[in-house]
Amino acid sequence: MSDERRLTAEDGEPRDTRRPSSGREPDGGETGDRARSGPRSDGGEHAEAASEKGVDRPDADADSDASTGDAEELPPGESHADERCAFCAQPIPAETVETSHGGETFTCCSNACRDALERNEFTEAPGGGHRRVRPGVAALDSSLPQGFPRNAFVLMAGEAGTRDRAVHAELVWRALQRGEPAVVVSFQEPPGSVVQQFLTLEWNVLPYLESGRLHIVDCFTYRLSDRDRMFDRMDEWNSHLYDVATDATTTIRDPSDLGEVRNKLDNALEARNMVDEGLVLIDSLTELGTLVQPVQAYDFVKDVRADVSKGRFVPIFAGATIAGGGEEFPHDLGYVVDGIVEMRLNEEIIPDTLIKQARIRKLNGVLVIPEWHAYEYTSGLGMVTFDPQEERAKSRRKRREAIADEPRTAEERGVTEEGETPAPVGPESHPPVEERDSPGAEASDRHP
Repeated sequence: MSDERRLTAEDGEPRDTRRPSSGREPDGGETGDRARSGPRSDGGEHAEAASEKGVDRPDADADSDASTGDAEELPPGESHADERCAFCAQPIPAETVETSHGGETFTCCSNACRDALERNEFTEAPGGGHRRVRPGVAALDSSLPQGFPRNAFVLMAGEAGTRDRAVHAELVWRALQRGEPAVVVSFQEPPGSVVQQFLTLEWNVLPYLESGRLHIVDCFTYRLSDRDRMFDRMDEWNSHLYDVATDATTTIRDPSDLGEVRNKLDNALEARNMVDEGLVLIDSLTELGTLVQPVQAYDFVKDVRADVSKGRFVPIFAGATIAGGGEEFPHDLGYVVDGIVEMRLNEEIIPDTLIKQARIRKLNGVLVIPEWHAYEYTSGLGMVTFDPQEERAKSRRKRREAIADEPRTAEERGVTEEGETPAPVGPESHPPVEERDSPGAEASDRHP
């Protein structure tokens, strides 16, 4: 006969245990095959024997757990689904590890997290290296219910005309609004134009430039053979923008020297203590690809992704304009980057109209809803998503309501309820015919 038995506790839940070698049942235990070998001993004697043999007393489980505070070992396949680690904030899948401080008990998922909690003076880890944030851009927020991971390198691939630079500017602006620093690596625009892009959308970044929270790595002005001449031609407003941006700009003398670009970028991040916070924008990889050989461009992307995204937990958003087939650098980086955001112009939704759309094709480590979202940009608000068909129907409905309110005026304008000019009826339905004299009249005119 097997020495394993099934005991039923007072709460009716089965529990696995072992029968003492004497063949006696634990005190208070009631089973279907009780006391097969001899009478039961009294509760005190049996409790001692059960303790020696490793038998759990069903009626003492609650008291034992409460008094000892030891972690309960769960059966295989079960977990503490409702408990999270006090340090890493992750669900606890197996045994709990407990520690106490100031009369309070802290539950951790592992000895490593318990030790880290004690080293950090019982303060929860700031995200535990898996922190996620919401980008703050409407179309991206709709596709990322869990936000995006901080250690992501995201390719922003957009067709010409999709206002991709406005999307880039909004990503930076939302980071600044969260109180985080941002660094813009600009290959396509001088610093003054970068600042102007924000101001056009009514996002005043001048205080952030002055405080150093926003920094620009200038990879463009090397193209100017005479910079002083450019400054001389500026009006007062543009001169003001350049003056404000000067102290917040690092100029790259030769952007084709990617080692210099990486070093200046690292210096900018180090000066702002950008670890597990902030954002880097690169605008754009398409321009970078024209400066160096493809293998150098690939290595730059891989190195920056490793140093910044993975090493500092600072996300990078890199712009790229789709042109032609889109099979060359940087549009063949799908296997390298962590995420891809696509922006396109769709002319099939509404005839003769180009609708801007954005979607996230992929983003490693988080839930992604890869749906196209139609969008437009509004100063102050940023990206606004909408349903083109719904907006079209709403516009038609408003037009019909306006016509219904003024039917006589609409009739005078020659407009139907559908907004179309009605076909003429009666005499007006026939085109005018040029009046000509009869042949006989022409003859009489020629021969009086």
